[in-house]
Amino acid sequence: MHEPDFTLSAGPTMSSLRVQQAQGRPMIFDYDPVFQEHFRETERMVAELFRTTKDVVLMQGEAVLGIEAAARGVVSPGMKCLNLVSGVYAKWFGDWLRSYEAEVVEVEVPYDEALDPAQVGEELERHGDFEFVALVHSETPSGVENPLAEIGPLAKRAGALVFADVVSAVGGTELRTDDWDVDIVVGGPQKCLAGPPGMSLCVVGEDAWAAIERNPNAPRGSFLSLLDWRETWIEGGRVKYPYTPSVSDVNGVHAAVGECLDDGLDAVISRHARAARACREGVKAMGLELWPRSEDYAAHCVTAIRCPEGAAVKPTLTHIRERYGVMLSGGYGELTERLFRLGHMGPGARSLYPLVAVSAFGRGLLDLGVEVDLAAGAEATLRVLAESEETVAA
Repeated sequence: MHEPDFTLSAGPTMSSLRVQQAQGRPMIFDYDPVFQEHFRETERMVAELFRTTKDVVLMQGEAVLGIEAAARGVVSPGMKCLNLVSGVYAKWFGDWLRSYEAEVVEVEVPYDEALDPAQVGEELERHGDFEFVALVHSETPSGVENPLAEIGPLAKRAGALVFADVVSAVGGTELRTDDWDVDIVVGGPQKCLAGPPGMSLCVVGEDAWAAIERNPNAPRGSFLSLLDWRETWIEGGRVKYPYTPSVSDVNGVHAAVGECLDDGLDAVISRHARAARACREGVKAMGLELWPRSEDYAAHCVTAIRCPEGAAVKPTLTHIRERYGVMLSGGYGELTERLFRLGHMGPGARSLYPLVAVSAFGRGLLDLGVEVDLAAGAEATLRVLAESEETVAA
């Protein structure tokens, strides 16, 4: 089996030539002054991307490592935590919190809906003593985006630390870490940024650092230790690492973030919004049902579609991959067999890639006996892609 011609999945996604070239650069010593300045510049660029003045920590390992590092660093036994659940990833985060012996309260909504700030506010008021509030900004498995801009300030005013998983949000939708009162954030470069999947992009504020320092169970002398990075790298003048960074992955992240900033962050977000709307309109025109109950909170990173009657997720995806060379995604976790996902991240948000995703999906369903209006879907997708930037922004 050869590689797919189009990877329009839920990520990792296609990377640009700029990222590929960066990762293919010659390997140099991590303490070489050229690389150290490159590493420091990458931190500065990530801070700009996250719109923050807080500390940036570039941890070696896929974003789950950074999320676990954040949770283990902050959460101590008996800490009262509010976990906001609208999908698979947030639910798993609650399992972690309980394994650290935290006192966990969960607000959970159906996985085809977004969190309601009013409900969150009521829960904060009812308890009044939460120390930590966690949520996922963009739930990739269900294609739902949560209102972090409203929930962050609510939780902060209630006296809690605010944690956000922004793995599939950063670079694809609006994210203002400081303005939204988020204390600790973890993103991934392999989704909308279309970079390498081997790093965690972490942002840690002073309140979060203070909580980590107070926590006797926070990892120290460990690959999961945020404190090691602060004490060795940040407080040490950014001249000594606690662990050897991957030179090639740092090069890839630098290129991916640089490409986003060079294009203009607002323009990149607008591009992802247009691609998402194009896919949604195409899917609806084919006669299929979106997974999110409302498009008001449909994510920019993927379009999630309910599995239609007569279709099976895995055989359909296999057929589309083998017959048309297009890699799409099914659901994840408990949603594995309930939905399809069309990815439109990074290069996949450009040009006619959304049309490729919609057309391959529709054609694949037709091949397997599921009736859809493929021509209407293609036309609806193209109609959105033909709109001007001003129309999309409005």
